[in-house]
Amino acid sequence: MTTPSPGDAPDDRSAHLTGHEHAAPMRPGPTGPLKGVRVVDLTRAVSGPFCTMILGDLGADVVKVEPPAGDLPRFAGPFTKDDTGRHYGGLFASINRNKRGIVLDLGAPAGRERLLRLVDSADVLVENYRSGVMERWGLQYEALHARNPRLVYAAIRGFGDPRTGTSPYVDWPAYDIVAQAMGGLVSMTGPAGHEGVRTGPTIGDLYPATLAAIGILSALHHARATGQGQMVDVAMVDSIVSLCETAVYRYSYTGVVSAPTGNSHPQLVPFDIFPTKDGQCAIAAPTDNHWKVLCETIGRPDLVADERTRTNGDRVANAVLVHHAVAGWTLERTTAEITAELGGRVPLGPVNDAADLFTDPHVRARDMLVAVEQPDGARPVVFPNCPIRFTATPSGVYRRPPVLGEHTREVLAALDEDGPAPG
Repeated sequence: MTTPSPGDAPDDRSAHLTGHEHAAPMRPGPTGPLKGVRVVDLTRAVSGPFCTMILGDLGADVVKVEPPAGDLPRFAGPFTKDDTGRHYGGLFASINRNKRGIVLDLGAPAGRERLLRLVDSADVLVENYRSGVMERWGLQYEALHARNPRLVYAAIRGFGDPRTGTSPYVDWPAYDIVAQAMGGLVSMTGPAGHEGVRTGPTIGDLYPATLAAIGILSALHHARATGQGQMVDVAMVDSIVSLCETAVYRYSYTGVVSAPTGNSHPQLVPFDIFPTKDGQCAIAAPTDNHWKVLCETIGRPDLVADERTRTNGDRVANAVLVHHAVAGWTLERTTAEITAELGGRVPLGPVNDAADLFTDPHVRARDMLVAVEQPDGARPVVFPNCPIRFTATPSGVYRRPPVLGEHTREVLAALDEDGPAPG
């Protein structure tokens, strides 16, 4: 559960930028390449809903199935001041767009029967319950596969599903911070010389969700070619282990355990966040060509041929010297001035916060912020748009998140029209 923190307080700079006028409008309907694919979404919290959101952004018909009490984060904040209905807060809304919502009590026989009817016409089912929960309901993979052999069944769990590899922690619950810690990410993140820290975005949820979406699409391709569905199993901890590939190969090659390095890179210099007169900016110039351009721009052409800084290896060995030379130049200039001088010539970018994203010209040109409608007449709210783009089948946001049970009657009526279940 996410609760408001001091970081959630409004920023004076962005008070006038939270409206929809600074974002792209929603699309009129689904146009993505997955249009026509039916996804039954039994997920909750963050990792599962983010996965099914990706599929919905790509055009799939995602039917989100919630218990009568609703998904865990549905009623968590934040809420806009004019949202009097409070059908869902920002946490829920940010990862549940492009879905139809129904309510089923899977603890009751009638609810399970209706779910089975829904599975009959589905291409994909996604769940992120702890291992054994679906079995207790009689809704495990084997039962659903027997009923619908072409069904792709995907599970996202902290430590995976025993069907693809037994873990000693299979019954343990997990959250983002657990995955980040056990997968190795915390140990190599944070200021140099300090203990590791959790990354800001919930990578322990979002990265396995993204991998699950890739796995689902791969299995869907196989099912359409052969008529045979299968289980897709993604463990949160496994995903973070794969994300920490640099730490793994570095230890395997050298025996060195990666530790927090701050914003710098242990093998590339300069490759860092530098202070500016009014903020920070990222500068990366590890190649000889970019290093030469950077040296000439900051008035230090002598460093190009200097034995201490001539090659990237030399600069790694003398990283403090390089950082001091570059930072001495950046501190005397604003981020905008640095961008004007180096932009397009050396890899560079300002350190944007949330308010900056609303005015960044790249974000605006790419329509990476989208205004999403809310129920009950509350003002639209802004979320990141789908970053996966297509020339023929555009992805995007076309449906606001559902009110609890909003589409139950619609979905169940369609099942009745399809006739009795097979068998």
